[in-house]
Amino acid sequence: MKTRLILSLVATLAIAAIAPSIHAKDYSAQELQERAIHRRAVEAAIWGMPAVNYERMLQAAIDNGAKLNQVVYWSRPVNSRNQTLTPNPDTIYLNPFYDTSKGPVVVEIPPADADHVIVGSFDVAWQNALADVGPAGEDKGKGAKYLILPPGYQQKAPDSYIVLQSETYRGFVILRSNFKSRSDADIQSAVAHGKRVKVYPLGGNPDSTVFVDAYDKAFNATIPYDATFFELLDRFVQAEPWLTRDKVMIDALKTIGIEKGKPFKPDVKTKTILADAVREAHAVVALKYEKGFVPAFFEGTRWSVPIPPETRDGLGNAFADPNQYGLDGRAVMYHMAYFSPKVFGGGQFYILNISDQSGHALEGSKTYRLTVPPNAPIEQYWSATAYDRETHALIVGMSRPSLASNDSKVQKNADGSTDIYFGPKAPAGKESNWVPTDPKRQFELIFRLYGPKKEFFDKKWKLPDIEAVR
Repeated sequence: MKTRLILSLVATLAIAAIAPSIHAKDYSAQELQERAIHRRAVEAAIWGMPAVNYERMLQAAIDNGAKLNQVVYWSRPVNSRNQTLTPNPDTIYLNPFYDTSKGPVVVEIPPADADHVIVGSFDVAWQNALADVGPAGEDKGKGAKYLILPPGYQQKAPDSYIVLQSETYRGFVILRSNFKSRSDADIQSAVAHGKRVKVYPLGGNPDSTVFVDAYDKAFNATIPYDATFFELLDRFVQAEPWLTRDKVMIDALKTIGIEKGKPFKPDVKTKTILADAVREAHAVVALKYEKGFVPAFFEGTRWSVPIPPETRDGLGNAFADPNQYGLDGRAVMYHMAYFSPKVFGGGQFYILNISDQSGHALEGSKTYRLTVPPNAPIEQYWSATAYDRETHALIVGMSRPSLASNDSKVQKNADGSTDIYFGPKAPAGKESNWVPTDPKRQFELIFRLYGPKKEFFDKKWKLPDIEAVR
């Protein structure tokens, strides 16, 4: 009993000792409110990353003259005037932005043939995938009429459609019309095949499809890490229904001034708090990105997919696991990329790298070599693309952002391997195999495989690390 009394006395004294420090700071009502705004704004930015990502892309399309239920496309492979997040500069892009608020929307995909194939995915505005397109997708490369239904749609869908139930009114379809080579004829042929895509309301005229060419036009969809981030998030909240899994955010968003059906009008002080909060959220997400390259995709290398499994799986099944959401991983993904496939590794697969073989960040002022081994296990092509490390977009002002196996000018080694050089200047005699970098900025790499085969996932083929060249 005596021992118990002594222990109780010690505990009481310990609590008394720390109590003054707990209450040393007495916040005013205004300070508490400002701290709440900052705290909840950080979480709102992490939660809302894919939504703001979507709104940026849609606004860029509108700024280029497009409307919802039209097809934005690029009549040539994209260059750095396209500032979407990590786009593929070795294909022809077609991006219908759909809107089902007035009823179901039809998207027709043409069948693949010996010279043409369209691959891609249907994504809701949250960028969760509804279905994949192409040989690895729902249509199996045979082409199809996809019917996108709005949230809560009760009527029976007509037969002969692949029916997709969207959880948001709006979304987009990312389509890539792949070309056989970079010749003008093959590129024009890929564009012509892509323009066989049709987008129209159910019961409407397929020939009413409108195509808007955004090639070589400013198309800025990078994430704004300032107070305008929340203006875009408010735009999304006003347009889309609340999903059950996200209702926990309703009060958090009210705290920062975002409420469905009401205008978002933060005062100057609140804007300052919001700007600071989104910068903090960005730093948190960027740190998670940098730490997400472990484990490596290929053992002993620094290539990885820095997105956790719960996020990768959840994006394809609408986060069906009741014990997982993967919000942090989702923020990581959509701060540096856009779109998710229904099946990761089905029609395409990407691996990323932000450092050389020694673990040092990739510097645009240095020269590096990546040796792509021969006989890559793919049905279509591979590509290696350099992006700005800070913005995750194509490096501004460069003459070429990537090299790919569908480029006939790329030189191969005697054993069938390909050396790709990244740096501010081309090594002597290697101009055809060189991707320029900005000497004042860091960069990162994405290696893409279209139509990856089983041997790739079995690791029977291995991409080595990037080597610094003296």
